[in-house]
This record gives sequence, C-alpha cells and structure tokens, in this order.
Amino acid sequence: MADPAAVARLRSAGLVAPMEEGGLALSSAGASALRRALAGGDFAAQHRDTRVLPLDEGAGVRPVLVNVAESPIAWLRSRSDKAGKPLIDEAAFAAGERLRADFTRGQMMPRVTANWGATVAQGRRSGDSGGMADIADAALAARLRVDRALAAVGPELAGVLLDVCCFLRGIEEVELTQDWPRRSGKLVLRLALAALARHYGLAATARGGAGAPIRHWGAEDYRPRAD
Repeated sequence: MADPAAVARLRSAGLVAPMEEGGLALSSAGASALRRALAGGDFAAQHRDTRVLPLDEGAGVRPVLVNVAESPIAWLRSRSDKAGKPLIDEAAFAAGERLRADFTRGQMMPRVTANWGATVAQGRRSGDSGGMADIADAALAARLRVDRALAAVGPELAGVLLDVCCFLRGIEEVELTQDWPRRSGKLVLRLALAALARHYGLAATARGGAGAPIRHWGAEDYRPRAD
C-alpha cells in the first residue's frame, strides 16, 4: 500500500499523473527526474538515448547519430513490430527528419500555429519588424520548403507532421489533444510520413502492369472486339 502522503507529494510536484484506466503513472517530468537520478544528477544524460540509425537523403544511405529520447519518429524507427520490421520505414524516417531540419533552419518554432498555411502565404513585407525581410535567405528557403511539403500532404495530415516531427510531441499526447482513438496515432502518422516521403521523392514508386507495354499477337485479319 503506497503512502498517501508520499503519493500526494508526487502528484503535487507533477511527477505522477492519473491514468484513464485508473491508478497513477510517471509523467514526462517524473520520467525525466528518474533518468536524472539514475544518471547521478547529470541533467544532460536524462535526455540522451543516442543510437546510430540509417538515413537515406536521396544520395545514398549514411549512418546518423540520433537522440531517440528527443525525436518521436527516431523512437519509432528504432523499434520493431511483431514481424521484426521497424515501426516506420527508412523513407518515412528520412522524410520526417528532413521536414524537421527545414523547420529548424527556418526558425519557425515560435511562429507556426494550427494555421500553418499562413507562414509563407502572407508574402514578403519589408517594413515589418521580424518579418520575412529580416530572415536570412537560407531560412526563408527552408520556410518555403516546409510550406510546400505541408501543402503537398494536405491539411488533414499536415497537423500530425508538425506535432510529431517538428514540435516533438509524443503520439499519445497527439491522440489526446486531437481526441483520436487510442493507438490510432501511429497509423495516421504513417500515412502522413508516406505522403511526405512521396513529396520528397524518397518513397519507392511501385511499377505495376500500367507501367509495362501491352502486346498482342494475332492473325493478320484480327480486329479487336468491344464487348
């Protein structure tokens, strides 16, 4: 039996939170505090879970060191399903990391809201303080790439990409804020990342019968019939 006073102190400090099915679980702050304690008080160590993951940026695959504790899609990439396959494939991971990189280069963190389409569409205003005229060309180019990528996937999928890839929100948090059914977030994210990978040209294009030439051998007087 837990000490009620100790439980009350933990809840007051925000280290535990109630679960939907009852009981208490460590909050994100509680998990950070636990990692810090296990690391001997090293604040940086609580945020490090670095792993080498393959990243295909279109010019070949290269290994990259990723902080899995920071990136939700890196966490998904580092874990496998029951069949032993990663929860998200290489193209999806590379697409999400590319979007995040452009988001960071574009210095968009303080500005992007649910109305993501307004980030670039408002145009360049040289007289506005802090407007596009004050942004370096590289940052502006990155913002334009983000805008094009989000427009390509559509507003239905853009939000989850921003939440998970750019704002680094966990899947469970997105499900809660969007009022989605539990365990549906991974499916929506996979669809969004697949669309993003297609936009970046990272997804393998399936070639089916439509891409193959159609041939027919017949007698000299053969004529096709329309049934």
